[in-house]
Amino acid sequence: MTYRAPVRDLAFTLESVAGMADVAATGAFPDYDADVAGAVLEAAGQFSEEVLAPLNRIGDQKGSTYANGAVTAAPGFADAYRQFAAGGWTGLSASTEAGGQALPKALELAAYETVHAANMAFGLCPMLSLASIEALEQVGTEEQKAKYLTKLVSGEWTGAMVLTEPGAGSDLGSLITTATPNGDGTYALNGQKIYITWGDHDATDNIVHLVLARLPDAPKGPKGISLFLASKFAVKEDGTLGDRNAFRPVGVEHKLGIHASPTCVMSYEGATAELVGQPNQGLAHMFVMMNAARLAVGVEGVGIAERAYQHALAYALDRRQGRSVWTGETNAPIFDHPDVRRMLSVMKAKISAARAVCLSTGVAADLARHAGTDEERRHWKGREDLFTPIAKAWSTDIGCEVASMGVQIHGGMGFIEETGAAQYYRDARIAPIYEGTNGIQAMDLVGRKLSMDGGDAAKALIADMKATLVDLGKLYSGKPVERFATAIEAVEDATLWLLDQKADPNAAADVLAAADAYLKLLGDVAGGWMLAKGALAAKAKLDANDGDPVWLQGKLDLYEVYAANVLGHVSSRLAAVGQGGDLLRRMTVDALAG
Repeated sequence: MTYRAPVRDLAFTLESVAGMADVAATGAFPDYDADVAGAVLEAAGQFSEEVLAPLNRIGDQKGSTYANGAVTAAPGFADAYRQFAAGGWTGLSASTEAGGQALPKALELAAYETVHAANMAFGLCPMLSLASIEALEQVGTEEQKAKYLTKLVSGEWTGAMVLTEPGAGSDLGSLITTATPNGDGTYALNGQKIYITWGDHDATDNIVHLVLARLPDAPKGPKGISLFLASKFAVKEDGTLGDRNAFRPVGVEHKLGIHASPTCVMSYEGATAELVGQPNQGLAHMFVMMNAARLAVGVEGVGIAERAYQHALAYALDRRQGRSVWTGETNAPIFDHPDVRRMLSVMKAKISAARAVCLSTGVAADLARHAGTDEERRHWKGREDLFTPIAKAWSTDIGCEVASMGVQIHGGMGFIEETGAAQYYRDARIAPIYEGTNGIQAMDLVGRKLSMDGGDAAKALIADMKATLVDLGKLYSGKPVERFATAIEAVEDATLWLLDQKADPNAAADVLAAADAYLKLLGDVAGGWMLAKGALAAKAKLDANDGDPVWLQGKLDLYEVYAANVLGHVSSRLAAVGQGGDLLRRMTVDALAG
């Protein structure tokens, strides 16, 4: 089936749930209003539907290819990328000085959801460019911005994040790639990097690699890492390209999914590079890219879930089998079987919740930079930091869960490649792994983000949820309200317990043992909060006779579906938070091997 961009859902989430009015009120985006947002989303949706979605299947089947030291993009991808760049899609949130459109980050994220949904393997290419743009805008020199940033913003060149090595995955402090001064202000990079997404391809004339490496006198561990920029081709004074640099792909990985995204093994053999930012501060600089990419990967999770959901819904409406318990029709669409409709309802509710979490994180990022006072900026920075690991991990878990349910709805046909449902499941599975595994996101949440401000960001979030609960009580009665109240209480109990444990130097294992369960608990409840806000906004529109009443009523119903199927089970999440490190310590190899 064809992909249809959920433009109405995206616009509603931005304006009525995530809080784009607050971003507009800062005055930092004079060209932004609801009409502009609508036009951007419509155009992004149309491009994604008409250009990117038709390439998704062939990209999966043919993939990118490697031969003779070069990578060729999957059929049609290079031309599609050139159209993408010509449309200005890599410059939505970039500064006007760099040639961008200076629109809010949250709007960019919403537009890119359609890209990831239509063609996740394609979306990874500009996604890494966006992360490179953000890093250069924040820590690049004026010369580097003039030389590289404008070309990245225009989409003429693409960017790549170059971190992982065969012996240094999540532990970047173990990397051994070296950067030796050449004596002229440049450096020679030597080493091998793996899992480099879109590290080489033929869609653009040049690729800008941002590479982590060690200076000769660098201290050991993570404090001895610096960030370098290596251009595939030398850039002359007039901006034209010169000689090929001394790095190259030596192969592409054969993967479970995202076959059209070239995942390269790269060899740096005295490659010329320049320092970005300060020596031995590379990890901090790279985290500018990483945090941008982590939020973008969360949006990927939403996008692939939306695509899998649409595919499953179309199949459920088309496939006929059995008798409808509602209409009595024989040989009815399987959509009329209660369990199938239950799965579709849960899928839709979780997608809507994850979308709102991701776009709210984008709004928080915009306000962290542009809110009117220091106090407000600190508040929103705390919300952005708290939500980023949730947006990445929780949303990508939902991507996998929804894609799996999509296969289930197809039944046996879902296990057959020809239906396409399996591809979404395969593609979705990488998102909880890259840009920091979801376990690392959980560790980051409880290890750093929860307590970096004494817990103020989490406490402020809980207070906001409680305020929404008061309003929700005017809309619903009984279980929909009680479940949200219980869920908020569970988050508050878990948060206070973790803050107490973190104050105890002997409780580190207990904190880390609770990390995954706490992230999922907070994600579940934050997602419910988002849908509650959406229900309240929809009810206000219904009362004002403002919009499609059936569609708006669906927003109220989705909250109830979520409250019953997700918020109704938070007690199990809370129990897992307190399982304790000692229990896991006892689960030795002997105990687990059987």
